[in-house]
Amino acid sequence: MGKVINSYGGKGGSFTIENTNLENVLIPEEFTEEQKMIMKTTKEFVEKEVTVLGEKAQQLNYQLSKDLVKKAGDVGLLGVCLPEEYGGLGLDGIRFAMIKESLNLGPSSMTATIGGQMGIGMLPIIFFGTAAQREKYLPALQEGTITTSFALTESQSGTDASSIKTSATLTEDGKHYILNGNKVFITNAGFADIFVVFAKINGTGFSAFIVERETEGLSIGPEEKKMGLKASSTCSMTFEDVKVPVENLLGKPGEGHRFAFNTLNFGRLSVGAGCLGNSKHALEVSVKYANQRVQFGKKISSFPLISQKLANINIKTYVLESMVYRTAGIFDEKLKEINFSDPNLEENSRKAIGEYMIECAINKVFGSETLDYAADEGVQIHGGYGYIQEYEIESIYRDSRIKRIFEGTNEMNRMFITKTLVKKLSKGQLPELQVALEDSEESLQNSLTTIAFNQTLDQETYLLSVTKKIYHMALAQALKTYDKGLEDEQEVLSDLGDIVIQTYAMESALLRAKKLVELNGEEKSANAIDMTVAFIHEAFDQIIGFAKNTLYTTSSGDTLDWQLNLLQESSRKAPINPVVLKRKVAKKVIEVESYSV
Repeated sequence: MGKVINSYGGKGGSFTIENTNLENVLIPEEFTEEQKMIMKTTKEFVEKEVTVLGEKAQQLNYQLSKDLVKKAGDVGLLGVCLPEEYGGLGLDGIRFAMIKESLNLGPSSMTATIGGQMGIGMLPIIFFGTAAQREKYLPALQEGTITTSFALTESQSGTDASSIKTSATLTEDGKHYILNGNKVFITNAGFADIFVVFAKINGTGFSAFIVERETEGLSIGPEEKKMGLKASSTCSMTFEDVKVPVENLLGKPGEGHRFAFNTLNFGRLSVGAGCLGNSKHALEVSVKYANQRVQFGKKISSFPLISQKLANINIKTYVLESMVYRTAGIFDEKLKEINFSDPNLEENSRKAIGEYMIECAINKVFGSETLDYAADEGVQIHGGYGYIQEYEIESIYRDSRIKRIFEGTNEMNRMFITKTLVKKLSKGQLPELQVALEDSEESLQNSLTTIAFNQTLDQETYLLSVTKKIYHMALAQALKTYDKGLEDEQEVLSDLGDIVIQTYAMESALLRAKKLVELNGEEKSANAIDMTVAFIHEAFDQIIGFAKNTLYTTSSGDTLDWQLNLLQESSRKAPINPVVLKRKVAKKVIEVESYSV
């Protein structure tokens, strides 16, 4: 069992106000031997069962995919989040993130099938199924003898999932629901044995159903020809008077939207962890190529602009790793509260999964954009060869692009972050933030200092504090200008969301670096310190830009002049030399030919 974490009082979004104690943060360097063994087992599984397939790992093969799922079940990977009473290892958010990362340290097109099974395929049944449903399906799912799929998306309802048209009508005898409609872009649909299908009862009651593949009236469309993830099955589905037993209704009628959105919330943490593995893999592929490729009589890894790319990928990946396991730690604390014998399991599960929806959305956005950066720069490092299918970076590039789209587009997630924080404010769930908003400008002005920073990471700690106060000022002005109309101002919502994302990223990296200094001393933590300093200074400059955009849109006249002057004063900081920092980071990456802390 891993370490129990509770970073900030159990309140999602509280990091925008409160400081987090080091002892309440999980970092990868503190993984237990058991946790390390789980990662080792997963990595070995990928190497022995996926990487060795070569080109076949990039080709769709139903039987190969099903065999791979079965083998994953044989080594226990599919039971990562399964309650012990159903044959799993027990609920564990940390373990879940570790396996999702490790599955993506190699070719991820085929392992996406496993990810879909252990993630959004099984989670609705785990958290929201009846005891009978869990007993019927979970043992076989964790063994890998049957496969599953999550069927939500429709042609006219992607991000707007609540607008689905698939209907469910209760028969006169009350024994079945009759489903009619269509689904698109359904992962694993080509071979899945059961589907979690979302439909509206009588056109309004958004509900979820477990539908078995052989049910009459259910038909699966042809495989979509995708840009990437070519070894992963993606099909449409058609329901024509599909007869589903009432026993297969998942949860209560009309509550399906809660299951869908909370499952996707868990899925966003999953995406962040998966992107972490992908980013490490992209970096390793790229640095090995850079060390082999010779131009002008030198390895291209020795060229400063190539080494800078490697450093930037490593730094972003370090920050993402810090975020993923910090989030997994606090998420795990909530999962420990779930009791599967509790009659209120459904509601308790919803609350546990939903508490950190802001943090999970942050991981999804930052993770997918870190991966896109790593993949894109990886192709650039390869030059023309990066455009050739023979080189692995080409498939990494194609496979990465979908991550910014599924589990909610990044645009939607940015707005979701701000909307969720505002909603929490309106419900009185973040009283400390409400207080901070009321005197935000005065608080920001009083926080500015000319004191010299003598200790390592002192200035970065100060910049983080100022960042939070800048956010308070920007959010307060947006609420003052738009009030409830803020939810329609997408540009402002997005800029505010970006400030929150960067704040969480800065703090996660800073907390990890400080903890490493406590554990190992400054000398042994020099690389983490350098990466943290470089990232925080660049992120802080970006935050100033996001805040300016918000104020330009929400303020005017003397008020705007005052706020911009205050923002200008806030942006003052002692300069750093990013070139020197990144050259040191790159040197270590080039030496070990992989991600390095």
